[in-house]
Amino acid sequence: MTPTASASVRSHPAAAESGRAAAAPRLDLYAPIHKALRAAMTDTLLRLGRVDVSDAEELAETIDALEALLDLCTGHIEHENAFVHAAIEARQPAGAERTAHDHVEHLASIDALRDEGRRLRATAGAERMAPALRLYRHVALFVAENFQHMHIEETVNNAALWAHYSDAELAALHDRLVASISPQENLAVARWMVPALSPLERAAMLNGAKAGMPPEAFLAVVEHVRPHLDARGWQKLAPAIGVAAQARHPVA
Repeated sequence: MTPTASASVRSHPAAAESGRAAAAPRLDLYAPIHKALRAAMTDTLLRLGRVDVSDAEELAETIDALEALLDLCTGHIEHENAFVHAAIEARQPAGAERTAHDHVEHLASIDALRDEGRRLRATAGAERMAPALRLYRHVALFVAENFQHMHIEETVNNAALWAHYSDAELAALHDRLVASISPQENLAVARWMVPALSPLERAAMLNGAKAGMPPEAFLAVVEHVRPHLDARGWQKLAPAIGVAAQARHPVA
């Protein structure tokens, strides 16, 4: 990190909360899903930046990826509003006001990006270059805003949660949130979350899921995420979750 960047981080209004949050070994509801979102956003932005607009199939696949990202973001906002923000507001009125306002703006941005993507999809080949670049820049701004927003949630909002809830209460809140998510959305989240986590986090998450899932459902999750792990990541994960490294199916 350059001195300028370091100074910028230190001067951020959430810097003090960030230091306290990092020192507190508490249950963090935000960290895993935010790692997933950062990975999905970064990957989609890169795809938009390098897309060959003269290749109709590649362009369609890239816009499909953008649509999937926007679906992921919409679901995430809904879950945070219904569960996490509600929990903060229940014990610290107006405690989630800043990030709740951000969510309203993010939903408007999502609608605008969907419209842009669909217009680009319908644009004739010779005219795609300018709208594709414009969409790329608008997605970059959306990603930048979300990265800052997630930092506030991980520091200021976490501080509020940790001040008013025990880890047992937060675990119960997390379980209620996860139970509200459809199997299809769970797979979409897992595709990004598992590769984005550290090896220890991956193993803990999947072993926790394994304990509460039928074997065939756990197998579906493993097979869904495996193609998105590199060889070293898979070799570390397989024994940690009871899967033969050279096989496609969990060991009985």
